[in-house]
Amino acid sequence: MIDLAFLRETFATLVSGVPLTLQLAALSSLLGAIFALLLVWAQVALPSTLGRVARFYIFAFRGTPLLVQLFLIYYGLSQFRPTLSALGLWGLLRDPYWCAVLALMFNTAAYCAEIFRGGLQAVPAGQVEAARAAGFSGFLLFRRIVFPIALRQALPGYGNELVLMVKATSLASTVTLMEITGLAAKAISQSYRAIEVFLVAGALYLVLNVVLVQALGLLERRLMRHLAR
Repeated sequence: MIDLAFLRETFATLVSGVPLTLQLAALSSLLGAIFALLLVWAQVALPSTLGRVARFYIFAFRGTPLLVQLFLIYYGLSQFRPTLSALGLWGLLRDPYWCAVLALMFNTAAYCAEIFRGGLQAVPAGQVEAARAAGFSGFLLFRRIVFPIALRQALPGYGNELVLMVKATSLASTVTLMEITGLAAKAISQSYRAIEVFLVAGALYLVLNVVLVQALGLLERRLMRHLAR
């Protein structure tokens, strides 16, 4: 028999973790996208040594579990506390919130770098040559021709990465953050009703991602409206 009163109580408890979940996802995605652009730039425009470093970074962070990366930052950096204190970084890195943000940022940057690089490589060379023949060059060429086309090509893959990022915030509960999953684990320890609690938690993640997917769909249709015509 479904206990509706317990489900309502659980929902009221877990929904209070939604702001932290969204905050982690938004900040990590924003910082990760900026870092990803730097990685793409290093691969495309900088000397070969820095390009190899960027490629190794992408290989390492895509090839290892996010949970391991989070633990390395949260637990591993404490071994270097004297050095970090001397640099003025320990006050930041001892905070589980910023450790989670850094882990999520570094991880998503590796995936986004490949998505963005694929979007750039998908820009037809003929359109670039035609734009140059019409007098476009430098930043104007990138802003008017390369960037819009690359954005349209990268958006579906980047949208998937954003959805994965929302779900990946659940790992922040392993470093004591009380987002949706952290609150769910606490509720289970008090009630011993794992099925109901995790059903509510899963429903909250599902709603968040449905809203995100719809927003990305609107953006994609807006960018593709000329093709629809």
